[in-house]
Order: sequence, then C-alpha cells, then structure tokens
Amino acid sequence: MKQWLAMVIVSLFVFLSGHYAFAEELDIVAFSKQYVGVPYKWGGTTPKGFDCSGFVTYVYREFGVSLPRTAEEQYQRGKKVSKEELEVGDLVFFATYKKTASHAGIYIGHDKFIHASSNKGVIISDLDESYWRKTYLGARRYFDGGEEVAALQSHNRLALSNGWH
Repeated sequence: MKQWLAMVIVSLFVFLSGHYAFAEELDIVAFSKQYVGVPYKWGGTTPKGFDCSGFVTYVYREFGVSLPRTAEEQYQRGKKVSKEELEVGDLVFFATYKKTASHAGIYIGHDKFIHASSNKGVIISDLDESYWRKTYLGARRYFDGGEEVAALQSHNRLALSNGWH
C-alpha cells in the first residue's frame, strides 16, 4: 500500500511539474480576460479605462514585470520572437498609424490576442483578421525565466486563492 501511494504521489508531482507552465499561461489569460469590456481611454492605465500600452503594462505589473509605458518603447525591449514561436503572454505589436509600434496586445494562444481597441475598449481579436495581419510588426517576450518565472509562480498561487480561474 505504501509503495502504491508513493507511486501515485511521484506520478502526480511529475504530471503537475510538466504542466505548471500551462497553469501560468492560464493565469495571464484569465487575469487579462476579466477586463474585456473596459472602455478605451487615451493614456489610460487603470480598469477605469485603458489605452493599449496602458493595458499591457497594467497586466504585466500584476505579474511582477515592469514595462516601459508606450508600445514603441515596449517593442524596443524584450526578446524578439517570431510569429511562429509565439507563446501565451508574449506581447504582439502593430504599426497601425505609423511605421513603428503604435499598438500592443497580449498573445493568449490560438492566434488570438487581447488588447485595448481605441473604438471598442478591451477586446479579443484574431491575428489572422486582415487588419491585424497587414499591420503586424512583431512580438517580444518578457517572461523568459528567472525572476519573471518566480513572479508568475507567485502570482499563480495568488490567482488560485483569489478565484481568478
């Protein structure tokens, strides 16, 4: 009986450790989705109203990561990621009204991203929509191990205790 229980515990540990990153990804998705419908506000950085970079800055701050304030500054930092290598939590950038990054969102998987749209507020869009496909500029990764992963792990425990899932 003790051997069987030990095997179950070890198996559960292996299973959970292999899926922990998935749980972290769900946290940023669940946390950001709670703001769908928040109105757009130029320069907005709070749930009373967000602009695109204010929204991603707000979400990332909740995960212990400090970002530059504007989409262009955010695009200049972080680790460059190809579209084919996008992971949940990566920032996606678009050149919507100038040749540099003028719009930002958070990739949430399955070719979708969440962002603060200037005419609809916080919404989820598809990278494959013609407008986003033609204005797509690139992506950056800010969660790449070390302190960022520790922040995500800490946030994961907090998210579970606050019922964000």
